[in-house]
Amino acid sequence: MIGRIARGLFATARRVVDRTRRSYLRVGRVDAKLVRRSGELPPSGFDAFFRRLGRLADHSKLWFAIAALLVAREGATRRAGLRGLAAIGGASFSASLVGKRLFPRRRPAAELLPVPRRMTRRPRSSSFPSGHSASAFAFASAAVMEHKGVGALVLPLAAAVGYSRVHTGVHWPSDVAAGAAIGVAASLATRHWWPHGTGLPERREPAVDAVELGEGEGLAVVVNPSSGAESVDRTHEILARWPKADIIRVDPGVDVITTLEERIGDYRALAAAGGDGTVTRVADLAVRHGLPLVVVPAGTLDHFARDLGIEGLADIADATQVGSAIRVDVADVLVENGPGARQRLRFINTASIGGYPEMVRLREKLETTHPRWLAAAFAMIRVLRHARPVPILLDDSRRLVWMLFVGNGSYQPKGFGAARRPTMASGLLDVRYLRADLPYSRARFVLAALTGTLRTSHVYRHYDATRTDIRILAGRERIAADGEVGPPGRRFTFHTRPGVLTVYRVVPPA
Repeated sequence: MIGRIARGLFATARRVVDRTRRSYLRVGRVDAKLVRRSGELPPSGFDAFFRRLGRLADHSKLWFAIAALLVAREGATRRAGLRGLAAIGGASFSASLVGKRLFPRRRPAAELLPVPRRMTRRPRSSSFPSGHSASAFAFASAAVMEHKGVGALVLPLAAAVGYSRVHTGVHWPSDVAAGAAIGVAASLATRHWWPHGTGLPERREPAVDAVELGEGEGLAVVVNPSSGAESVDRTHEILARWPKADIIRVDPGVDVITTLEERIGDYRALAAAGGDGTVTRVADLAVRHGLPLVVVPAGTLDHFARDLGIEGLADIADATQVGSAIRVDVADVLVENGPGARQRLRFINTASIGGYPEMVRLREKLETTHPRWLAAAFAMIRVLRHARPVPILLDDSRRLVWMLFVGNGSYQPKGFGAARRPTMASGLLDVRYLRADLPYSRARFVLAALTGTLRTSHVYRHYDATRTDIRILAGRERIAADGEVGPPGRRFTFHTRPGVLTVYRVVPPA
């Protein structure tokens, strides 16, 4: 019986190998025919162009340069560049470190092409798959996800890079096709860690009528010129949209909230032009006084504006002219540090306890002598290395955690890092935490995040709730809310406040 099974398996394997060999030979014949056809093309100026293009794309230099230009601009353009870089990382690893080692293949014979067409230095690595094509199509297809205009420019360039590898005789056409497939797959894989807005459930924030602002009569705009990676002052752009608005700048020694409070009766609406920290403070004032809020994205990440679907001034100016608005949720946390020591904080994105507040404090300290991105990287590495577990009582259940996040709204997907909110009016808190009571929990968490198995991982937990209570069982812990470090506390009570904030946004017809 076992012998018959073994013979059957061997025969099946042999048939598969034979079919694979025949397919490989057919592909090889087609490749050779296409390369010869390419070699028969008459000399032209394109010969030098494709040689230069191939050299420019070496080690993805071309795509890094384009990404730098895209990242310099805010909104979808910046996300296109960042997603493209993430896709290149996956494509390069798959093509160069995996594909070329598993499938060794000789390069096309130099004699198939005329001398002027040949590359001066022919690569010595495996011909299959094309790493240049993998990186090119990874970047281009990832950019298309975020910005169709950018994609329309880089997709033809990616195709040109792919063909240049055949035109100069360093790759077979099937190498380029396989590389392109790897690149597209790598760009799609970025959605696993960085979800794209499309594919999320349909938005369902309740639409309301807000006051029409016209040229900005009765509008107070808080401008934080130090927000964002470029620290660009948006005052002139804002005044071009709302020339009669009252501009209040966030400058050293100026308490903008007190200034607004003193004149709140003069205003019909409030606006925040800055990062999420600036928006949070102005949003709190808007909720307390029942005023609508204008959100002008001017920070580094602008999570709140992004989830509202606001990319820039143009997206919000039209809404203020017609009074189009929606109602969204905010979240509150009551911080208790002993008898009589209580403080209420409001947040619009996320709050966290554990390693993240320490990372924020260290980053702010390092920013005085280092660029912001470098300070953030140093802070993250140091905190991850020296993080200590925090014993807590989470809704009356004892837990030991490395860190805990609470989001204003239900985020998708349910990985550890909060991603996108399909709606800003869910009426829910999104609670996520990383357990510290299991062996090698941090390493297991990283592995689960990379392999997409967080939902089934024992070290990661998440749930949605309208209220959650956290008690620190040893000492005190600081809380960070919307990137700002808050006070230390022994108990943190979170709850959601559904639909209390009115935000201007163009509401599409039902």
